[in-house]
Formats: sequence, structure tokens, C-alpha cells
Amino acid sequence: MRSGTPGFSGARLREARESRALSVISMAELAGVSTQAIYQYEADRNSPGPEVLAKIAVAANLPEAFFLQPARDPQEHTIYYRSMSSATKTARRRADSRLNWVRDIVAYVEEFVALPETNLPRFELPDDPMLISDPDIDLVADEVRRYWRLGEGPIANVVLLLENQGVVVARGPLGAETLDGVSTHDGTRPVIFIGTDKGTPARWRFDAAHELGHVLLHGQVRQDGFQHPDHHKRIEQQAHRFASSFLLPLAAFGEDLFAANLDVMRSLKPKWKTSIAMMIMQAKYGGYISEETQKRLWIGMSRRKWRTAEPHDDTMEPETPRMLRRSLELILEQGAQTADDVTDRLRLTPTDIESLTDLPRGFLSTYARVSLIGDRDSNVISMSDRRKPE
Repeated sequence: MRSGTPGFSGARLREARESRALSVISMAELAGVSTQAIYQYEADRNSPGPEVLAKIAVAANLPEAFFLQPARDPQEHTIYYRSMSSATKTARRRADSRLNWVRDIVAYVEEFVALPETNLPRFELPDDPMLISDPDIDLVADEVRRYWRLGEGPIANVVLLLENQGVVVARGPLGAETLDGVSTHDGTRPVIFIGTDKGTPARWRFDAAHELGHVLLHGQVRQDGFQHPDHHKRIEQQAHRFASSFLLPLAAFGEDLFAANLDVMRSLKPKWKTSIAMMIMQAKYGGYISEETQKRLWIGMSRRKWRTAEPHDDTMEPETPRMLRRSLELILEQGAQTADDVTDRLRLTPTDIESLTDLPRGFLSTYARVSLIGDRDSNVISMSDRRKPE
């Protein structure tokens, strides 16, 4: 390798570029070098000098130290994507980076905080996901509810439930409306990322349950198993089936559905916190309505313009993750680390860390820990200005 920056990692440059959805051409223009130079940097055939590295860091909006980390070990765990279309390829790569950053935060946090142990039931399912039937999935959803002692009623907060079971949940934009969420499970702690590029609180609850379905149903599926369109489509249908059965148990939901009309479903939405569209599909699946009635309900949805905005969408509160946010707040409050320590160790910008952990914008930049100042006569508590968590 030619002289440049010792310790520079081409893999980290690629990760940074993809996390910001930057093409090689764009990165080259911003760094003031040729596209060939970027390719050489990423292949570790060359490394940038200090001035070019500084420009690359500015272009990617990441600390220079980010690029001096060793390359990650090759991922052996499967990442579950909602869409495999070429239109979302860039978004999938960005999602990969964000998942990895969340996992970095988890590893850092666990040095100081005891997170809830992972508490997921295990199921003996066929190795071939094409052999998993819808009744199998309904049984899995019922068993998960029993395992977590949820009963058959509505789940108050899906995100909080998952975090209490040791699942890490993060949320934020993924850069593609066709990528509602991604998840991964490396055998230790599952990580779920909910995309907020579009959707509603009810839809985001469904997305969280959908990704849980992947973790429970498809742990045996290797990444290349998603490449075949028919396999990917079926795997997505299975995660949808799980989410529907998990959020709307057929027996309990059927008891509430005393009439198959949109006004009844609208009245049930605040209780079950699911979309009316999902209720229609679940009612048809459970045999509570006929195909003709389902068609009539869809027509009614269109006439009322509920396909784009359903009732109660503007009043439901989104379920926000708390685990990582509260962990970082505790680490700072107890003085285990300073805000600078956090950013230095993670080698990310404060904005990235705040976004991935649901901390308020500017929290790390303005944080100052309460400290005791001793003098000859007494101890005086000095409170520096500090942004309070929302």
C-alpha cells in the first residue's frame, strides 16, 4: 500500500458511503479525487492522505476516527428485508449500516448496563420456509402470546414488549418507502429497525410484529434464501401472517367484531391499535366475512378515502424505543462516561447516536453532568445547563 493514512480501512469507507447513500462518483467529487481513487481506497490498494481523509469525513458526516477502525467481520447472520427490488438496493445497504451501528451501540452500552436478557421461545419448524403453513404460523403466534403471558387481548405497546424481552428496537428513516423495516438475529440479541419514511403508528406496530415474525420463523434461512423471488415473497407473506395473528388473535377479535361494517371496525381501532385494512384482512382470513363482504368493505374504504388516511391515524401515539435511550442517560447520569466518551468510543456523530437511540436532538452536544464542587466550608451542588430528556 502506498503512503497515506496508517490504519485506514477501505471497508469502513464503503460502509460510510453506503450509510449516506453516496455513490462512488459523488464521494469522489466531494473528496476532490478521481472515482478510481475511491475504488482503490475501498479495495485497500491505496489510502488517502490527511487532507483527502478530512474531506471524506466531511462528505460522509462522520469523524475521521470512523475510517480508522478495523473492517467488520463478515456477517454470518441473516438480515430480513421487506423488499428485494433493485430500487431499494441502496436503501438496503444503508439499512445494513444502521443495523451495524445499532449493534455497536448495544455492545458499548452492555459494558455498563445490564440489558434485559433475551427471552424468545424456540420452535421446531421446517428448515425450508416454503414448508411452513399458515396454521403453523398461527400456532406460533398463539404460543408466543402464552409464553409472554399476554392473554388474548390487545397488546398495549409492542415496542415496549419487545424491549422487555431483550429485543433491541430502533426507528428512523431508511431512505425507501418500500423498505418498511429490517431485522437481524445473530443468535444472541435480535435487532429490529423500523423505517419511518412513511406509515402511521398502527402501521409501525405492525412492522415491529412483522420483524418479530422473521426472527421467530426464519432463523434457519440463510441470506441467499431470500434471493429467489418466490421464496422471498412467501417469507414476507409468512411474516405478515404472524403479525396479523399476533396482534389480532382470531377468537378475541371475532368476539369484538359484532357487525362486519367499517363503522364497527373504526370503533375497534383505538382498542386493538391496528389498521382497519388489517382488520378486514384478518376478518376474511378467520372466516368472519365472505369474499363479497370483503370486496364491499374495500370499496367503502376507497369511497371514504381511508386508503390513504384512516380514522384515528392522527391521534394514535407512535411507540418509541426506550432501552438504548435510557441506557445512555443512565451511563451519563452515573458518570460512567461523559458525552465525549460516548461519541469517541462509538466513532459516530452525536446526531447519529441521538437518532438511533431516540435521544432528543442536541442532547449529547449540550449534556453536562451534575457535579459536586467542594470548598472549605461546604459542598455546593453546581448544576450546569443541560438539556433534559423529553
